[in-house]
Amino acid sequence: MGNTSLRSGDRYARELERHLVWLETFTSTALGVLSAASGIYTYLGVRTLLDSTGAFTTVAALAYSIAVSVGIFVFWSYMMKLLPAVRSAASRGGLLLTMALGCVAIVAMSSWLNAAALAGSAAVEQHMATTTQDYQAALERANSNAVAGQSLSRDVARVRQSFTDLSEQEEGGNLSGFAGQGAVFRVLTQKGAELQALEDQIAATADPIAAAFAQGNAILSRMRSLGVEPGAIEGRTVRFSEEAVNLSGLIAQLRQLNPAPLVMRAAQDLSDAVVLPELDGITDAIRTGQSSTIRSVLSLVDQRAQTLAQAAAEVIALPAPDEAVYTPISAADAVILYAGNFVPAWAGAIAIDLLPAVLVFILMVTQAAIRSGRGETVSDDSMTVGELRAALAAADLLREPSPDLREDPPPALIRQAD
Repeated sequence: MGNTSLRSGDRYARELERHLVWLETFTSTALGVLSAASGIYTYLGVRTLLDSTGAFTTVAALAYSIAVSVGIFVFWSYMMKLLPAVRSAASRGGLLLTMALGCVAIVAMSSWLNAAALAGSAAVEQHMATTTQDYQAALERANSNAVAGQSLSRDVARVRQSFTDLSEQEEGGNLSGFAGQGAVFRVLTQKGAELQALEDQIAATADPIAAAFAQGNAILSRMRSLGVEPGAIEGRTVRFSEEAVNLSGLIAQLRQLNPAPLVMRAAQDLSDAVVLPELDGITDAIRTGQSSTIRSVLSLVDQRAQTLAQAAAEVIALPAPDEAVYTPISAADAVILYAGNFVPAWAGAIAIDLLPAVLVFILMVTQAAIRSGRGETVSDDSMTVGELRAALAAADLLREPSPDLREDPPPALIRQAD
């Protein structure tokens, strides 16, 4: 029973060995093709990192890709031959650790460049699209702040109207009790004129703000087109960079056109810079009334100035637009930066380099099955038909006498025998 099981396991092991012999006839060729393919994509990835386009650059990129192909082929050839053959746990663990380190090295020197070749242009386009979104958010924020600053014109107009109404009342004698255009009237009209000038300045920013925002949207439209239009990515990135610089200037212009800081300064000047006219009352009672009314007017001016300053401070405190800056990057850097968006490209780039690891594990399992089928010792009592024929032929040769012995012995041997 034991011999039957041993013969069955031996036949199983021999069958697996025959399969391995057949597979080895093209395994090296397949490994070479994989290594060459990885080298080609590595070459394309290296070219994206090199700025110059001369012959020396081509030779350098070609040399690097050839070195990568040779390294991958040699490394996996070692692993396929040695790792399935070792039997001790320590040896197997050491080689597995070596294979893991080799895989990391292959990814570091080849796989990320393969990914750059596979998805480099798409990654750069993704970078352009993300930058466009950042610029759009900055433009909209700058325009929103500028429009909020423009809305302060309503507050200015309300304060100005209050001084205009007071001046009309003073002209009729309803404030100081003395009709006419005296000192109180001149103070009120002075502040009304200042506020009117401020209101005109705010209104003058409306058209420039609208024009800058419209121009910025036009630039954003061109930037989006550059991110998706066909053609070489290098030329598109140059034009994209130029548009980004122009848009940055428009965003800065919108920030400068925001009238909120102007209103803040005008509110401070409204209460600080007051030119008091000479009291022109003909009697002491009139002059006393004018002085009392002017003090009330100045107190009102302070209140209105604080109101305007508070409104302007709220606009100034609005979140400023984020600093949007376009930084040109290479295809390899873009693939790393946006790796999460190009998982299939990364998977393909890594798989083409690490696929032989699957073959190594297949060989390990197969060799373990062969050793298990034969047991701890190799049986010598089972032979194939071919081995049996070879053994019989060798036995026939051994049974045949040597041609030298079939001849007559030399005379010297005959005399020695006598």
